[in-house]
Amino acid sequence: MTLWNGVLDLGLGLLLGTLGGLFGIGGGLVAIPALGVLFGLDQQLAQGTALVMVVPNVLLALWRYHQRNRIDPRNALVLALSGFAFAWLASVYAVRLDAERMRVGFVVFLVLLAAYNFARMFMDKRAPSPTLRHPWPWLAALGSFAGILGGLFGVGGAVLATPVLTSVFGTTQVVAQGLSLALAAPSTAVTLTTYALHGHVDWTMGIPLAMGGLLSISWGVRLAHRLPEILLRSLFCVFLVICATALALH
Repeated sequence: MTLWNGVLDLGLGLLLGTLGGLFGIGGGLVAIPALGVLFGLDQQLAQGTALVMVVPNVLLALWRYHQRNRIDPRNALVLALSGFAFAWLASVYAVRLDAERMRVGFVVFLVLLAAYNFARMFMDKRAPSPTLRHPWPWLAALGSFAGILGGLFGVGGAVLATPVLTSVFGTTQVVAQGLSLALAAPSTAVTLTTYALHGHVDWTMGIPLAMGGLLSISWGVRLAHRLPEILLRSLFCVFLVICATALALH
């Protein structure tokens, strides 16, 4: 790795860390298409390398969200344990899949998720709340499904959990993003371990990305707590569409 490549990776990590803190996703959702488009990595290698940045980013962002908006430990634990178990099972399966099919599947997933997020902005009638609309055991079902998607696509499941928590469970966007990070923390760690054991991680690229992300993720968290609810949701939809388009054109 040349010095220029290291600087480029660090700069990309700064950008991805800010976006990860803003949307509560650790940066992996945009890192994966970026690594595929800019550096030509196949889908599995891009996902594994992105996770090197995502894991520490998620842990730091989780702490920052908890400082600003206390996360209920019971809810966080239910999401974390269910997400961990199913992310591990899905990641073991994912490392054996065809990389091109995984890329197409990831694009379809992002498009559907963006459409759902856009539609629910017009469907929401009740004001969001810092508490759950449904009993906490239902979080285990969400954690399990989000863990499967996280293990398959390397995004920790937070990108799915956030819109479900706001629409189905009725939480505010920042509360949902904090809980989603609690879900993502153990599931991203076990997914990274699985990808690394199967040789789907470029550490020379991933470590500078992680350093940049750690330096900037707090900026995104602060910005998320200052933006109006509707603007934050709208930006999240636009963000998903951009990521899907970039990956589809790769």
